[in-house]
Amino acid sequence: MMEHQKYFDKLRYCLQLESDAERARLAERRQRRGDKNAEKHGEALIDLAIEDYRTGLGGRYLLSLVKRNREMGLPWNRFRVGAPVLLSYDEAPEEDWLYGIVSARSARHVEIAVDEWPDGNKFRIDLSADEVTRSRQLSAMNHAQTGRARVAQMRDILLGDREPIVDEIKEIEFQAALNTSQQQSILTALACRDIAIIHGPPGTGKTTTVAELIFQAVKKGLKVFATAPSNTGVDNLLDRLTRYKLSMVRIGHPARVQEDLQRYTLDAIIERDPAQDVIRAMFKEADQLMRKASKFTRAKPAPGSRQDMRQEARRLRDDARTYERQLIATALDRADVLCATATFDPEVLGDRRFDLAVIDEACQSTVSGCWPVITRAEKVVFAGDHCQLPPTVLSAEASREGFAVSMMERLVALYGEKVTRRLTTQYRMHEHIMQFSSDQFYDGSLIADASVMSHRLCDLPNVATSPYSEGAATFIDTAGASWDEEEEQDGESRLNSQEGQLVLQWVDQWLDQGLPPSDIAVIAPYAAQVRWIRDRCSSGVEVDTVDGFQGREKEAVIISLVRSNSIGEIGFLGDTRRMNVAMTRARRRLVVIGDSATLANHPFYADMIGYFERVGGYTTVWESY
Repeated sequence: MMEHQKYFDKLRYCLQLESDAERARLAERRQRRGDKNAEKHGEALIDLAIEDYRTGLGGRYLLSLVKRNREMGLPWNRFRVGAPVLLSYDEAPEEDWLYGIVSARSARHVEIAVDEWPDGNKFRIDLSADEVTRSRQLSAMNHAQTGRARVAQMRDILLGDREPIVDEIKEIEFQAALNTSQQQSILTALACRDIAIIHGPPGTGKTTTVAELIFQAVKKGLKVFATAPSNTGVDNLLDRLTRYKLSMVRIGHPARVQEDLQRYTLDAIIERDPAQDVIRAMFKEADQLMRKASKFTRAKPAPGSRQDMRQEARRLRDDARTYERQLIATALDRADVLCATATFDPEVLGDRRFDLAVIDEACQSTVSGCWPVITRAEKVVFAGDHCQLPPTVLSAEASREGFAVSMMERLVALYGEKVTRRLTTQYRMHEHIMQFSSDQFYDGSLIADASVMSHRLCDLPNVATSPYSEGAATFIDTAGASWDEEEEQDGESRLNSQEGQLVLQWVDQWLDQGLPPSDIAVIAPYAAQVRWIRDRCSSGVEVDTVDGFQGREKEAVIISLVRSNSIGEIGFLGDTRRMNVAMTRARRRLVVIGDSATLANHPFYADMIGYFERVGGYTTVWESY
């Protein structure tokens, strides 16, 4: 159909725009290769050395990189597990840089998986444009556009050309203790024949609900593909699923997940197979042959001997990979649930299809990022919250074309309550922290469970009682204080040092009163403010942008809004979903610092300030505790 052609052409166009934008930004950052500020944005790590290495599936090298000065830890960075990177070394030209994937990280090291051994002594890694993922998305989109049978039916439903079917809802026996909205979401998802949506506002137990849904599907004999856009999202879901004692495999690039989940990874399962000892020996022999072929010797080698060694090494690696693929296929076939990011390697799955696919945190994925999962499923359940942050899109033009609108958000608008159920009982926030977001984004439907409705910091053991720990929701108004925002030196971001000083005072008060630093979060919408506060904040307190905290929670959260100017300009604070995320990270104590004279020109912030007044949480910098 012509309309389908237009849809996929536009999607491919947006994907290309995003690719161009990402490569342009990373290229600009990499131009600072000799710049002492190269690590400033957290997208590069320089002056590294290989401290250790091991081998993973497929003979990949897992390199552990640390600072060459071993006494130094790594600076703050954005190298999350699963992130694509470029490894460069010494003065090697760009064509010799190696593509890799972050497979583990700590405060002093980052481990990356690469296919070749790097010949160098001084290393640098940069975040890379993820062209591999984009290529997989394009392939899935082509399949969706031209596919027949069930793929064509799902495509027509997702594009609005065919109505989804909902069968009669049948009662079931739940394994987990669930509230009514959670139960109704699962029953509806099971009754939907094609697609279903679980709308999970902050703290409402979405992952718990999705895990129970997967268990019920397996109980019916269905094969399930459990996915999320990020490794963290997949591992959170896998963690919940472990309570059900299902047969599960976590697939993906080599990565150290939390210790109690390690046994589910494909690496660990294959490692336990006795045949892996033989495969490992074959990879090791191949590695030794390649190194020997490349090694300089004073004696001239026999003609063709180096070529013979390399050829033998390649043969050994090919044979080892063949045997390993057989082990992988057996492990995957035995599993009830396969868990992976939506950027999974299609070669690992082969031609496998699933009775049910779940995309958790679906609103954090672009539309193109969903198609690889959809094309393998008879039915898809989307779980997430379209009232929180949308997918990250760098290209302004792609955003204008709608690329920043997730598939789940489109489907909620398209089919609404026919396939969608919202979770309404939340188990995270004090009711005063919850209520403003509930009214603004969720039609006032959220209810704080009795276990959290009135909990405060001072109720925690070893936390002293004071005005800093007694209240729940506070807005500190800086209007009239001349705490004007500043533009960062390079003009890339904004900061407000006076607000930053007040943030530090509050953090110090919480620490002095016995709150552990790991229970405190500082959130700012601007990276410059994050950097300013992080450089001065107590160790162990997390300081990050709103994006860095989506899906997270802390006992106490303080937010610095930064913007303070004479013209009422608030920039991207105008995307109010950002504030929804920031304000709903706090469990017991939320403090927001901002300039009402600047903010209140926007109706959302005028309502927010009014709300704080109504709950007795409004104060100014002129008042003190």
